[in-house]
Order: sequence, then structure tokens, then C-alpha cells
Amino acid sequence: MAKKINIVFHNRGLRSFIEVDLCAECPRQDDKGCCGFYSPVFYPTDLGYLLLEQPDLLEYIFKLDHLTILDASVTVNNVIEGNSYRCKFHHKDGGCLLTQTLRESICRHFVCSGIGWWEEESLQDWRHFFDKLSNYEIELNNEWAAILKGQGLTLRDPTLRPQFFDEILKLYQQELKVLPEFISLMPEKDSRLLDRNLSFGEEWTL
Repeated sequence: MAKKINIVFHNRGLRSFIEVDLCAECPRQDDKGCCGFYSPVFYPTDLGYLLLEQPDLLEYIFKLDHLTILDASVTVNNVIEGNSYRCKFHHKDGGCLLTQTLRESICRHFVCSGIGWWEEESLQDWRHFFDKLSNYEIELNNEWAAILKGQGLTLRDPTLRPQFFDEILKLYQQELKVLPEFISLMPEKDSRLLDRNLSFGEEWTL
């Protein structure tokens, strides 16, 4: 089945994301799609953003059960459902409960292999942008985790979390003052149409 797919690249700096209209009618037809195979991990850059824009959500996350809490990250582990899993933020009606900018980086950047937009010659500028952005985020997360560890701060100890969050917020706000040049070189929004042949169920590659 041939279909035109609209893909929209949103340049929001550290909160950039990719929007795909096909997600609303995922060819997997299992009410989960890619969300049935991943547990979101919130790293320091995500925590900093949530502290600045949606602190109530961060408080909600740390009250969930079956979390994996490390020194500088928290994983919201999914739950077994059928032959796969279900993310705790994903509902059958309406999909993800979080808006794009509130999601962690994998959930903001991921597009299934069945679409494979990165193979398009005309979209190599966006491929390079998201490659650089991913590396930038990883470097920041590692750098901030080391700084916090050096201060004796860890998410594992609930009594240290207020101070941990205070320091993360300072680091995040400081970073926003001077972002890398590659971010400013791309438009804030770019919409493209792709022609793809759809398959369904497990034949559709995530």
C-alpha cells in the first residue's frame, strides 16, 4: 500500500523533535508500536528542562513504581503486555500522554525504520543535525553527571535530590545562554512529504 507520509522536523535546541503523521495510524496496528519496546530514560538535560518547565511532571515521575534510579538518570520501566510491553506514558486512546518537548531524547528523535527518512538525499542536513544533537546531549549528560558526582550528589539518595535538582537547573539554564552553532544554522521547522509502501503488523519494521 503506497502512502504519502508527512514528517516535520522541529528545531527547539535541546528539545528538538521529529513529528510523523503516520504514528497516529501506526502500521503495527497493536496500539503500541515502538512504545511497546522501550522504557524512557530521563537524563540530566531532560531533568533540567522538566525542572524549568514542568516540575510537577518530574515529581510525578519519581512517585511511579518500578523505576531504575541511577546516580544521574531515572528509567521509567515499562510493563509486560502480551508479546511486548507498554510504556507507562502510553495509552491506547491518544498515544503518549507527554507532549513532544516533555519526552526524553529517544522518544523525541525516533522514527521507525519503515520510514527511514535518513536515507533520503534531500534530508541529509537534518540527519547531520540530529546526529550532532545526540552527541551534544550525550556529552552534556556525561559532563553534568561527573560534576554532580564530584559534589557528592546522587539521585539514589532521596534526601540529596533537592540539592541535585538545584544544581541541574543551574547547569541547564547556563547552557541555554550559548548553544552550539549547528543549532542556529537550521530552521525552526521544516515539513517534508515522503512516499512509502506500507506493510502491516510485525512486517512493518520499527
